[in-house]
Amino acid sequence: MSKHPVKPLPYANDALKGIGSKTIEIHHDKLYAGYVNKRNEIEEALAKVDRTKANQIYSEMRGLKHEETFAANGQILHEIYFSIMGGDGNPQGEVVDKLKEDFGTLAAWEEDFKASAMCARGWVVLAYDPTDGRLHNFIGDSQNQGGVWGTFPILNCDTYEHSYFIDYGSDRKAYVEAFMRNINWGEVNRRFTAATQMQMARK
Repeated sequence: MSKHPVKPLPYANDALKGIGSKTIEIHHDKLYAGYVNKRNEIEEALAKVDRTKANQIYSEMRGLKHEETFAANGQILHEIYFSIMGGDGNPQGEVVDKLKEDFGTLAAWEEDFKASAMCARGWVVLAYDPTDGRLHNFIGDSQNQGGVWGTFPILNCDTYEHSYFIDYGSDRKAYVEAFMRNINWGEVNRRFTAATQMQMARK
């Protein structure tokens, strides 16, 4: 069984504006890497678990399957999060036109995204939904809760306190503003294109 790798940052730890190198070091090198390692550990345990004892009240199988989604989403969401930062924060490309179409104006989307980030306990995710062909801002209070099946994450912001407490204390609003200034819209557009191509392939 091949293991999931820890993906390196596409920029230096101190490259972001308003998000410090110590925050990135702890967030990427320790916390994100921990999710990757735990996912690998869980998958190894699942390969050997006694499936004859599986039940919904308590069993090793149930525990592993439940935590599998938490670790996997922790890995995946962090990989997207780190990949869509490192830019100049200047919205551009086809995804901007789509945001205007689905939210009315770019400012309306930004207002909704920031408000979602303020009320989410874990993540806010801009995702493309192929069932209605629209972009939506979804929140999740936990990594394995709040996602919508079949949607494709385009841009996400980690709102757990570990992502901003060193730099901003409890001032999440200031962190969200800093996050917006670091968005790599080229990568967001790449993900948007990939999402729409997936929809075309399903037809």
